[in-house]
Amino acid sequence: MKKRIIAVLMSVSVVSGLLTGCTSTATDSSEQASSASENSKVSEEKSTTEESAAEATKDSASGEESNYQLDSIKLVVDGTFNASVDAGQDAFIQQWEEAVGIDLEINQLDHSSYTDGVGRLFASGDYPDVILLNASMYNEYARTGLLWDMTDAYDNADFQERMVLPQVNENLRIDGRQYGLATGLGGGCITYVKKAWLDAVGMSAEDITDWDSYYAMLTAFAKNDPDGNGADDTYGVAAPGFLSPDAPYINYLPQFWSGAYPAFRQDDEGVWYDGFNTQETKDSLIKLQTAYADGVIDPETLTMQTKSLREKWWSEDQSGSFGAFTYWSGYWNDNLVENMTNNGIDAELVRLEPLEEMDGYLNRESPMYCIIDDGDGDDSREQAIFDAFFETMFDGDTVQMLWVYGAEGVHWSTEAEEFTTGEGDSLKEYSYADGEFHLKLNPGDTTTLWKKNAIDPSSMICSLTNGYETASDLTKECNTFFSENCVDSPRTASCDGITNNGGTITDLKNEVIAEVVVNGGDVDEWMDYYVTQSKSMVDEILAELNAQ
Repeated sequence: MKKRIIAVLMSVSVVSGLLTGCTSTATDSSEQASSASENSKVSEEKSTTEESAAEATKDSASGEESNYQLDSIKLVVDGTFNASVDAGQDAFIQQWEEAVGIDLEINQLDHSSYTDGVGRLFASGDYPDVILLNASMYNEYARTGLLWDMTDAYDNADFQERMVLPQVNENLRIDGRQYGLATGLGGGCITYVKKAWLDAVGMSAEDITDWDSYYAMLTAFAKNDPDGNGADDTYGVAAPGFLSPDAPYINYLPQFWSGAYPAFRQDDEGVWYDGFNTQETKDSLIKLQTAYADGVIDPETLTMQTKSLREKWWSEDQSGSFGAFTYWSGYWNDNLVENMTNNGIDAELVRLEPLEEMDGYLNRESPMYCIIDDGDGDDSREQAIFDAFFETMFDGDTVQMLWVYGAEGVHWSTEAEEFTTGEGDSLKEYSYADGEFHLKLNPGDTTTLWKKNAIDPSSMICSLTNGYETASDLTKECNTFFSENCVDSPRTASCDGITNNGGTITDLKNEVIAEVVVNGGDVDEWMDYYVTQSKSMVDEILAELNAQ
């Protein structure tokens, strides 16, 4: 197997260089590198769950039992596995081994250089059994034959009966085949609309189907006094900038940017080009310019931060507020409703479906857990790994709790206890009765509350069956809406030229946007200015990207 893997890696011409910089962003986690933890001993008396994971493996295609004996799993992860060495990883491993019945070795690579680390790992022949890959790495490695085709195993998995977001992995298949498993949504933004404002202007969400009807709604919000205070002091929409600094860039104003993606991207043939220098971007800038001149879009959008934006949305005084808010799906639906309610604002919201001109809301790229194929033509080993790793990961109870919340007694508990976080005005007191599920203090930072381990409880593909969920029904409903109305965002470009000149190019884009949208400048003249100022940098970047 080693010779095969090294040969494939050489044939794709230094894959690690091809993918440098495309790692996912870690959330609420330590990015510190870690070595593998020592394996703890497993009890000699295996439970039924342990036996099915370690010994009685079912062949996914035939349904027949396989006698492949799996003794251990080597796992490689990045910083999104929050139970790091300094935050209770030893407890996670111990409890996982006790539940599954085999050894687990975790190699948590440095998050900031994860792509390079994976490339070096494969090139050395030190391959794991299971590895976490971001979407770009997954797409590249899947085509090399290194990743096991788990389509049949996934389709016939026991956890399908607990599946709540089937679209997540269906959307990630390559030519109809699946080479990895995403544990939840990558996440993205949807448009929330205040129903009270729709009622006030005599419209409904069903009326908003295309750009013209969307703009008519925004205009009504800005001109027809939807808050009923008798003043002309509301807006249709607002955002934290006309263009986000982070991928997928257009997610806060998707209706205005429909058809455009003002960043480096690939065409249908895989050729990279500058998406800012396109007619679609010009059209979007003209839409924004018109909305700004018409008073439909909040003029503070150019410089507004997300905190100020949210406070405007749910402020007790709705003068200066706005009716359409494109923000994060999932638990943010709850947050918006809760804060509006606390401020005495009608909190009934409707979720706006994508306009006809849009492909869908953009889903950030989901990382994938993948099994390395040993290339021997026999799926017994890979199926055994699937059963021990993925079937237990979504068992709805003991092992899934480890992945979602971490180790019992370390990251979460049901025992009575009291503790505090913060001090002074920020002091928070927590008190739990015996039998009450709760998260504990973060073992890696005892001044904060632990939030989650490696699977987001608000957007996981399979539900827990033990009732220990922190995701509300509203969050789940919102995630379902998003998964049914999203498309994957374009692949993020990465190369040395972007590292060196990306900031300068972004500054030029923001200058053009400000001059066209806010100051009413001619879009053709300012696009020419952008092209002239950025040409040498853009040419260098495109040459580098298209040579990869």
